[in-house]
Amino acid sequence: MPFVLLAVAESIAFYISIHIAIYLRFGPEVLLNPSLVPELNDVGLFSLIYTFVMMTSMLALGHYQSEQHISDNHLPGNILRCAAAISLGVLALLVLIYMIPPIYMGRGITAIAIMTSFILVVLVREIFFHTIDSDYLKRNVLIYGAGKKAETLINEKGGVKDGVSYKVIGYIPIEGEEISVPKEKLVHLDGLKLSCYAKQNNVDEIVLALEDRRKQFPTEGLLACKMAGINVINPPTFLEREQGKLNIEMLSSSWLIFTPGFTRNGFKMILARLFDVISSLTILILTLPILLLTAFIIAAESGFKQPIFYKQTRVGLDGITFELLKFRSMKVDAEKDGKAVWAKKDDDRITLIGKFIRKVRVDELPQIINILKGDMRLVGPRPERPEFVEELAEKIPYYKQRHSVKPGLAGWAQLRYPYGATERDAYEKLQYDLYYVKNYNVVMDLFILIQTVEIVVLGKGAR
Repeated sequence: MPFVLLAVAESIAFYISIHIAIYLRFGPEVLLNPSLVPELNDVGLFSLIYTFVMMTSMLALGHYQSEQHISDNHLPGNILRCAAAISLGVLALLVLIYMIPPIYMGRGITAIAIMTSFILVVLVREIFFHTIDSDYLKRNVLIYGAGKKAETLINEKGGVKDGVSYKVIGYIPIEGEEISVPKEKLVHLDGLKLSCYAKQNNVDEIVLALEDRRKQFPTEGLLACKMAGINVINPPTFLEREQGKLNIEMLSSSWLIFTPGFTRNGFKMILARLFDVISSLTILILTLPILLLTAFIIAAESGFKQPIFYKQTRVGLDGITFELLKFRSMKVDAEKDGKAVWAKKDDDRITLIGKFIRKVRVDELPQIINILKGDMRLVGPRPERPEFVEELAEKIPYYKQRHSVKPGLAGWAQLRYPYGATERDAYEKLQYDLYYVKNYNVVMDLFILIQTVEIVVLGKGAR
């Protein structure tokens, strides 16, 4: 929620930047009556287009991810990130103006608007980051339980770290449970009703983190809190919302069965298919020169004697395998013994051009063909090799559930977690994949695609 407010505030900043630019360039009389200057065709339309382009650029470079606020000194990083996003937005705006000349409002207004936007957005972000570090925008959360589950609940590595949108009021210890949280955070009701304590301390939410619900389940107290408007949730739901993943350690089959989500209806699938086809064809047209150049360089590197593309069997929807297409980035005999091997950092099997195309993810572009064929989607869990799937499914709970949707070229796990090349990485990425499987829709897909720009531009997670 806090970052939604930030996005709204920045949208307003971008929008009014055009009007400020007109005021500074021509004076208040033109701002009130833009028709006095012929080049000001439609101020409102251009303001909306400018705002949309700039906000898309901000989103693409990850400006609304909660990790950004964790810093002792926001200003230098804030200035650099805003400059990068607005620069990307300017490039996109130039392309758009070239394609639709009537929307152009002149270099002077555009230049002033860009500078004004930069100043306003940096200012808005500084105010936001200093506010979010206070308790004004945070929900007060009370944890019912103080054992291992409660410790893991807030910070997977242990501890009582508050989140971006919540503040832990305390932990209520349960008789018989070993205390695993700091004692100064313990809350002793001492005969006071749970609902009374919650009201007195402005508790917004109670997370039920009992080690064993069969013992001392506070049915009456929780019901009273619920009737008083206090939200009561379980750990998996809390972690899903706060971390953007399904914590496997906290999951149970019953939670997966009864929780909302995991829908696969006809309309949703048709809409997803239309989105994939239109987006894929657009990407294919825009990247065709890059595809042709990459194919030529790969062929030239091997003296035009080795294949340009690399086909590999991967696991798709409902466990059905298909042939994945990629640009060849490794030597032809990379797996000469026929055994599947995880790619690793500084892998000596990668060719010279392969290092570059893997870094910028160009090697993945031929998978557009897989998407158009229907083997994959533009967004979804990354398809894995059958050898690894069988191995990982034996060791990681719910691993095969990631195949409930088609695999994708881009994915939620790729945004939230770096390149995975170990079983532990597969475990961590699965939690994000399951979150996507549970919640995916076309809007989420669009946001993932936009934010994937940050991965491509900055080369995050590539090996």
